[in-house]
Amino acid sequence: MSNEFKDVMKFLKAEKKAYVKEQRAVKKEQSRLTRAVKKAGHQSPNSLESFSAENMYYSDRDTQSYIAGTSYMDAYNSTRSDWD
Repeated sequence: MSNEFKDVMKFLKAEKKAYVKEQRAVKKEQSRLTRAVKKAGHQSPNSLESFSAENMYYSDRDTQSYIAGTSYMDAYNSTRSDWD
């Protein structure tokens, strides 16, 4: 075997060892994050009041009061007669 081949094999073995070490660290971190997510499961967004069905949409009255004070409504009112 040539010296160059041995050097390449030595380099590849070192790279493989580093890769395996990195993969172990990734799996360990994934495991830690999975445990953290499971632990915080009761705090998920679907349990928040803002995501309940009755609070998910604005009422017609809320929508009208919001639109009434915007520049969109002013522009609409000023150009409404142009369309007729």
